[in-house]
Amino acid sequence: MPVCSAAPVELTASERHRLKKMAYGHKTPHQARQLLAARGRANARIVAETRLHVDTVRRWRGRFAAGRVPALADLKRSGRPPTFTALQIAEVKSLACQLPTESGIPLSRWSCPELAREAVTRASTEKISASTVRRWLKDDALKPWQHRSWIFIRDLNFRATAQRILDLYGRVFEGAPLGDDEYVISADEKTSIQARCRCHPTLAPGQTRAMRVYHTYGRGGALAYLAAYDIHRAEVFGRCEQTTGIVPFMKLVEQVMTIEPYASAKRVYWIVDNGSSHRGKSAIDRMASRFPNAVMVHTPVHASWLNQIEIFFSIVQRKVVSPNDFTNLDEVRDRLRAFEDRYNATAQPFQWKFTTTDLDDLLASFDRHTLTDRQERSSTALAA
Repeated sequence: MPVCSAAPVELTASERHRLKKMAYGHKTPHQARQLLAARGRANARIVAETRLHVDTVRRWRGRFAAGRVPALADLKRSGRPPTFTALQIAEVKSLACQLPTESGIPLSRWSCPELAREAVTRASTEKISASTVRRWLKDDALKPWQHRSWIFIRDLNFRATAQRILDLYGRVFEGAPLGDDEYVISADEKTSIQARCRCHPTLAPGQTRAMRVYHTYGRGGALAYLAAYDIHRAEVFGRCEQTTGIVPFMKLVEQVMTIEPYASAKRVYWIVDNGSSHRGKSAIDRMASRFPNAVMVHTPVHASWLNQIEIFFSIVQRKVVSPNDFTNLDEVRDRLRAFEDRYNATAQPFQWKFTTTDLDDLLASFDRHTLTDRQERSSTALAA
């Protein structure tokens, strides 16, 4: 009866180095056996040294000779039989795509434990863990515990109004370029900046330690911060008031319009949102009567993100206000004034990249979303 000869194995230098590394692994015993086989040992000797069955040695040696190192990887296995059916998985995913209130559940949004609990309540399955539900949802990128807010455009002249703002950022107004004696100011109010006096001093950061701010605080009052930002000269003019309103805003306007170069400018365009301090035609007339060379330009309704002063306010929030630790309102005022001087010393105009082309793309996406929403509602009504 013929004797089966061992499959010849000749290693390259890289294969020998890789197998030698693998031979020291606790979970790779067969790779080590192939390394022994490659040294010229017969299968019988490898069996005697490793105490493995001869069929095991022969199988791994043959697989390595046929497919080299990649052939040593474990073959795919069928695994444990599925515990849940495709229908059960689909029912849980369908539940995750519904609002809890639609099913009479007193929740604002689903979580994985709540979905698992509801699946058992509905007898979709006898038991299921939250981690299993989370794994199912992850396959379809479903995250019912998250939410995003949105709003429809209410301004019928949204595009024309927004284009005026974007044109001013590009030094154009009503199709004509701005002259050297024309300026663009972005203005608004940041309300309710509180003076929170911490009950224990704030600790400075150290090695492997962040700055530590005590949670409990005493209230020292609140103030409003009004600011006007020259978008092309990158200069901020601010003031602190007890509250917002028409009078405080007009004080800010007077603070800016009575100094050069704005006092003698041909035109100074003031970009503002639709807040109560400067809303409507009455605000436009009020400013024009007080300063004839001032032109108030409103952003569209619910589009204050077009106002560049909001970018400056976000900088103030990050660098001055947070974390809020002030002994009194005077300290808040002094800090804001000092930050204005510091900011104006090095500020550069914001790199505004949102153009009218981007505006058209945004409005087109709104139209597509509105059309899709109407089609879905129509389909739901017909199905009902």
